[in-house]
Amino acid sequence: MCNKCQTKGATAGCEVKRCKKSYHYPCAVRHRAEIVEDAVKGKYVSALISVLSWLELLAAGAAAWRLFAANRRWFRAVRERVFKRCSSSCSHSTTRSTMSKKLLVDADCGLDDAQAIMLALAAPNVELLGITCVHGNTTVENVCKNILRVLQVCSKLEIPVFKGAAKPILGNSIDAGHFHGQDGLGDAPDPNAPGLDLVQKEGAVSAMIRIVNENPGEVSLVALAPLTNLALAVKMDPSLPSKLRGLYIMGGNTESRGNTTVCGEFNFTADPEAAYIVLNDYQCPTYLACWEFTCYSKLPWEFCDDWLAQDTDKARFMARVFRHRIEASQSERLQKDLAAGFVSCDSYAMAAAVDDSFITESDRYPVSVELTGTYTRGMMVMDTVGFLKKAHKACIMKKVDMEKFKQMMMAALK
Repeated sequence: MCNKCQTKGATAGCEVKRCKKSYHYPCAVRHRAEIVEDAVKGKYVSALISVLSWLELLAAGAAAWRLFAANRRWFRAVRERVFKRCSSSCSHSTTRSTMSKKLLVDADCGLDDAQAIMLALAAPNVELLGITCVHGNTTVENVCKNILRVLQVCSKLEIPVFKGAAKPILGNSIDAGHFHGQDGLGDAPDPNAPGLDLVQKEGAVSAMIRIVNENPGEVSLVALAPLTNLALAVKMDPSLPSKLRGLYIMGGNTESRGNTTVCGEFNFTADPEAAYIVLNDYQCPTYLACWEFTCYSKLPWEFCDDWLAQDTDKARFMARVFRHRIEASQSERLQKDLAAGFVSCDSYAMAAAVDDSFITESDRYPVSVELTGTYTRGMMVMDTVGFLKKAHKACIMKKVDMEKFKQMMMAALK
């Protein structure tokens, strides 16, 4: 039946499958259907695209407008909800990518290591991917125990801990038991300390390489100890430094002042070869909190009193393990550097890793380590003239935001 003349014999149908209209060819033309001709089958085709008359189009448009007008509040509400959801999602994603920092910490957990780790754990913008342990202030076994004690008091035992090098690359091990206590944490008894069964089976060097490779360009490596693990890691994977976001080191000295030998700072003197390898093979952005800088940036003992007086489990833990350190600072040898204030050496390097704006003034020079001198083995060499012919320059901290540092330290024990 022809949709136009209502007589039989209509053979031209509509190409739109849902449309049931059919026409005689002349009727289709008069009804303003769009004719689709087939060069193979001839002029009379089996498919036409049905087009509504102008009146039908106007009627349909008017109906659509009435529908939209009646429901415009609903359309507007949906649009606003979608916009807000998209805006919120984009804002959250941007904030997270801007704020979140992935840290990997290498430590020989003495008192200032513990303070630095607690500072990082209290920072809202930090993800601590793991802690690798190394010889230094005490034995590597004690270091593992101490790290677990710190994580326990901070309710962060889910963070993986890895056991690393037990001795330097060359020479004999040294420790800082006179300052940190023989166990590294003030020799304060802790009957509820976690067991070493919580230490990961994977070795520290292997874990360091794996974690950095799993997060290329995102990890800041914070080295608070002798650099043995880092030196071994770069020898096993020379590409490792290029995948770091940055390297933050507490170690070295800039004025040949020593705290372990005449001219040697502890972390570098404990493994001079490792320090030499790291300062020469790690070509990534490198930030140094050196011994003299930390002494110049000490906090008043009054701050330390308020810091430890906070009514929290963390503060009570720190007060218990810190007694030995306070007594040790009164020794004649340490009077010159430490008696006038409280120095948490490792916390400066950690604060710089946590907050990019922490460093307010710095020098940039090529650096290396002296390996053969009778009195200077382990001393950091800062090339201010250019004799070393090194393109890579380390950022050597000179001044930092001390008010911000106080806030971060206080937050660490809250």
